[in-house]
Amino acid sequence: MPPTDERRFDATLNLPGFTIAKTTGLDPVIHDLDCHQEPRCPHCGGCDLRKKDKAERRVWHESVGLRRVLLRFAVCKFHCRDCGRYFRQRFDGILPYQRSTEALKRQVYRQHTDGVSRKRLAQSFATSDSTIGRYYDRMYDLENRKLLTLRVPRILGIDEHFFSRRNRFATTFCDLRKRRIFDVAPGRSHADLQPYLHGLQCKNSVHVVCMDLSETYRSIAKTYFPRALIVADRFHVVRLALHHLMATCRQIDTDLVARRGPLRLLQKHSYNLTEGQAARLATYLENQPGIAAIYDFKEDLMQVLAAKRQTKDQCRILVHRLLDAIRQLEASPFEDCRKLARTMESWQVEIGRMWRFSRSNGITEGFHRAMKLIQRRAFGFRNFENYRRRVRALCA
Repeated sequence: MPPTDERRFDATLNLPGFTIAKTTGLDPVIHDLDCHQEPRCPHCGGCDLRKKDKAERRVWHESVGLRRVLLRFAVCKFHCRDCGRYFRQRFDGILPYQRSTEALKRQVYRQHTDGVSRKRLAQSFATSDSTIGRYYDRMYDLENRKLLTLRVPRILGIDEHFFSRRNRFATTFCDLRKRRIFDVAPGRSHADLQPYLHGLQCKNSVHVVCMDLSETYRSIAKTYFPRALIVADRFHVVRLALHHLMATCRQIDTDLVARRGPLRLLQKHSYNLTEGQAARLATYLENQPGIAAIYDFKEDLMQVLAAKRQTKDQCRILVHRLLDAIRQLEASPFEDCRKLARTMESWQVEIGRMWRFSRSNGITEGFHRAMKLIQRRAFGFRNFENYRRRVRALCA
């Protein structure tokens, strides 16, 4: 009874259609293989073949520990009677005219991605630096092609990050549901992003767009993702509110700029204060009744902004609290409070959606950290397309 496909797969070799017939050598380890793949014409797919010649082929395979692995197997030349063309037998996992398997290229790709230099990899695999570069470029090209077939994610995060002094900023599009980078586009203005967004397919499949309080990105989302709900990023809303409220405190107490201790305590949430910190803050607020009122208002506002996964009835209560906070800010004599009121009034719908939506752009910000490491490892990028391919492959 002929062996089945499962028996013909050698787990040690990890190469479909081959089994190890004999092993010799120490470094490199040499495997003599038996091939069980049925030959077919690569041009017409025909099986009516005539064998013309037979030769030995040697390719390098993924290493075992610190030892390299060399594969030796017979390859035949055939003539197809259906289409009349000549060819050499093709194998899964080994491309024609290549001296290494795809598994070895994936190993180089993983190690180089983890930070091993090309020079060190060239020494380990006994090849040239340029060959290691070609292996790496091929594998992340394959990863990039996989991403080109992906549809626009249902939950999209949009944020900007710095690219270079010449090209300035770039825009990141992140799949918040699957926690991976969807794409990177140059620029952050409507004119810069228009060519990219105009050619984007399936824009109506986007259900939610999460962003910071940027008017540019909000207008872009309304134009190119008309069916999506825009949600304000919780971190940026809280940071903006703290910035304006602390600026007001510094106007009331001019010595607060030099006294960093009370300022840090004012920025903290009350439930994060230790007993000693709470006592020092209470002593400071006794002498500053105006700042005490702002601190109490800040605590109430932070409680409203921090709410998440709320029901519809709970959201109705939070809406009244948010609108009441905006009215109090509008009646304030301080310009920073009035500026915060104008921003929150303009974004009140998007802020209200935070209470139902649990994701944030923190996932995108985390990928921005990884992008900085990619740029640092490459000592900067001049070509944005190379940078884009590298980010799509490594941050997926």
